[in-house]
Amino acid sequence: MLGRRRSGPIAVLGALLALYLAVPLVAFLIRLAGSDQRGFGESGLLDAARTSAISATISATIVTVLGVPLAHWMAHSRGPVRRVVGVLVQLPLALPPVMSGIVLVYVVGPYTWLGERFGGRLTESVAGVVIAQTFVAAPFLIIAARSAFEAIDPQLEDVAATLGHRPLSRFVRVDLRIAAPAIRAGLLLTWLRALGEYGATVLLAYHPYTLPVFTYVQFSSTGIPTTQAPTAIALAVAAIVLLLATFRLPRVVRNRMRRPAPSVAPARPVAAPAQPVSFDIDTRIGGFHLQVAHAARSPRIAVLGASGAGKSMLLRSLAGLLGPGVGTVRLGGMELDGTAVEQRRLGYVPQQHGLFPDRTTWQQATFGVRADPGVAAWWLERLQLDGLQDRLPQELSGGQRQRVVLAAALAGSPRLLLLDEPFSALDYPVRQELTALLRSLQRRDALATVLVTHDPQEAAMLADELVVIADGRVAQAGTVREVFDAPASPQVARLLGLTNVRRGVMSAGGVVVTGGVRIDTCATLPPGTPVTWCVRPERVVLGDTGDHRVSITDVADLGSELRVELEWPQGLQLQAHQLISDGGGPAVGDTAWVRLDRGSVSVWPAPD
Repeated sequence: MLGRRRSGPIAVLGALLALYLAVPLVAFLIRLAGSDQRGFGESGLLDAARTSAISATISATIVTVLGVPLAHWMAHSRGPVRRVVGVLVQLPLALPPVMSGIVLVYVVGPYTWLGERFGGRLTESVAGVVIAQTFVAAPFLIIAARSAFEAIDPQLEDVAATLGHRPLSRFVRVDLRIAAPAIRAGLLLTWLRALGEYGATVLLAYHPYTLPVFTYVQFSSTGIPTTQAPTAIALAVAAIVLLLATFRLPRVVRNRMRRPAPSVAPARPVAAPAQPVSFDIDTRIGGFHLQVAHAARSPRIAVLGASGAGKSMLLRSLAGLLGPGVGTVRLGGMELDGTAVEQRRLGYVPQQHGLFPDRTTWQQATFGVRADPGVAAWWLERLQLDGLQDRLPQELSGGQRQRVVLAAALAGSPRLLLLDEPFSALDYPVRQELTALLRSLQRRDALATVLVTHDPQEAAMLADELVVIADGRVAQAGTVREVFDAPASPQVARLLGLTNVRRGVMSAGGVVVTGGVRIDTCATLPPGTPVTWCVRPERVVLGDTGDHRVSITDVADLGSELRVELEWPQGLQLQAHQLISDGGGPAVGDTAWVRLDRGSVSVWPAPD
């Protein structure tokens, strides 16, 4: 229940720690308020505060300029070098600050090679303070930025690449923009840690005094009273910085500040003839080997397969997202395998929306390098998104988000549209609606598409040709009708959603014997050959006459058709699909005659 008050031992334990953190601060403020000698007039206090602020700012700037690229590299790298760098980044957190100072003395001390080259100016100077602060404070920003970069959906970079953005542009306009809040928080922590650094600083650069060193000197010479002023300054600065870090404008103000979409007249894209795609892909990722080749005759093909078959890997290979050397890709007469992903002019719709979280619908649609605002406006209108241009992704429904991705992919007039299970995460009615919409776009707007799916009905709706893959290989390819009418193997039959897959033994005259039931087929295999056979449920015909007498064990009313479970006296079970008629249909417990057209029964030697 939202808003429910939490209590119990967990809350008590948390309250104890919060109390422990608050009591010393409250005690200090009480002492400060009642003290006559706080130390605000001590000589050198403001100079120390100024030195700490300036050096902390320089240190934080250095860490930002160098640490953000390092964090980005760490987030996208694997292997032993990455692990070693990760340890080095975290090491200053584990080292006591005094030990960090000793380590730094061995590098920049006045008698080292580097120290002598700078005439000893790397210590006992602001430069020494910055060196010490940078060493101990850098991990805060790097770790925060790395975690933020790792949390970014990798599909967003893929989408940006297919929209024409090169690596530097993707880093600045996608990764850096999304990770900005975490980087800002890490930057503030870095600045505060640098401001409060004492141990490494006092060894490396005792002079000029920073605020922590000045506080220690005052404590050593006059005791606690005169340390109250520098402590109060440090607390005030830290509180202000932390409050600024957590401050957010009210939602109403943020919405008013959001730049509205410009008014652009829709411009219908110039439709070029849709070209078929052909490919011969041979590549590996880890232990998985993808080896798939197909020369399409139609500009609309679907790749069907189970999870892990290599469908998405194939689509990424076609897009160029796996880099060069994965095989050949041709679109019509144009070779694409030597072209960088940013230059292929392909639209790409990933599985999970692929929307940039901080961009409005209009900004998404016009984000592509080749996006035409007029064409983008036309597609937004065509995809029923007119009026939603100023909404962020979280303000849209699932179906609307997927339409925005489609609009962004189409706004640059791509040569080929790649769709990676684009509707799998949507509810059934929305999925049906978008499937019908995409089919109309294919026909009316001459869209060339490659669709990856595990849904045979979706494949049949959105493609003229079907490529079935299993374990990284082509199991069957052909027109949709060819593949559905004659599956090449039991595995293909199951991928096509055929439930009537059974085992048997060949007999004379093309008859398959299954559990004592004789099924007529057109197979010419030798008698005695073990086989697997199947028949589509809609080809199992119920009537008053037929070849087999069966019992009806279950009837499911699906609205437009009945799904009927049949059982032979010998135990064979099959499923039949029957259109609903005004005369009603079969009922559980009835008996009926079944006719199987021998040409509709597919037979394969050796059961799978």
